Amino acid sequence: MNDIPALHWQGGPIRCGDCDYANLRALDGEQGCEPGHACMQDVYARRIDRFFRWHPTLSDEQVNHSYFEVRAIAARRASLFRLPALMDDPDETVRLQVALRLPQAQLVRMAHDPHREVRIRVVQRLAPAELGALRNDPDYGVRELVAQRLALALLPTMANDPDRAVRLRVAQRLEMPALLRMADDTEPEVRRVVAERLPVALLSRLSRDMDWRVRWEVAQRADAATLETMRDDDEPEVQQTVRAQLAREVSTLGANHG
Repeated sequence: MNDIPALHWQGGPIRCGDCDYANLRALDGEQGCEPGHACMQDVYARRIDRFFRWHPTLSDEQVNHSYFEVRAIAARRASLFRLPALMDDPDETVRLQVALRLPQAQLVRMAHDPHREVRIRVVQRLAPAELGALRNDPDYGVRELVAQRLALALLPTMANDPDRAVRLRVAQRLEMPALLRMADDTEPEVRRVVAERLPVALLSRLSRDMDWRVRWEVAQRADAATLETMRDDDEPEVQQTVRAQLAREVSTLGANHG
């Protein structure tokens, strides 16, 4: 890091004499500061961060600094009481730090932040019961995270999400009877997940699915009656699995009557 020249965040050399904390230069080690190593005026974020690690109590004084990197780094250690004022900061880097620390009671106010990375952090921290407001987020990545954490009672409302990746997450968690409704999903990847999780008694619903991978998944778990209907499946992989499963059923039945 020391091979990167010290540069003031506004350009030009570091001007210690203009700094509010110029008196710290006289102190040794982590009690002071050092241009090119630990400096609040540097353009380089790691040097700013080191300054505030050495002097965390100064963070509250700098949450309104003109340089966004200073505001963002100060927000990591500033008093929680200073964070609400930064929820509408013009820079998403600052708002991201706020979203990582803001108390739950206030975090929901950032659910509609204009930047997806901020909303992702909000989704990761909000309680599942508070995620309903983000079910229709414009970004599929945000909605995918919502689908992973949303309270199960609300999850069926995302079963028709326009994005396949989101519906996959929904299918991995959804409970009956809502899960059965996803057996008609337009994407075979989603229907395959449904086939992995449906009760065995309902697998016949997917035994004639147009995608052989879904039928193969059915064959892994289906009961004998459903397997019999799949003996002559058009796909060799499915047909082989059906016959192997039926042979196992016969073997098990014979052992139980032996």
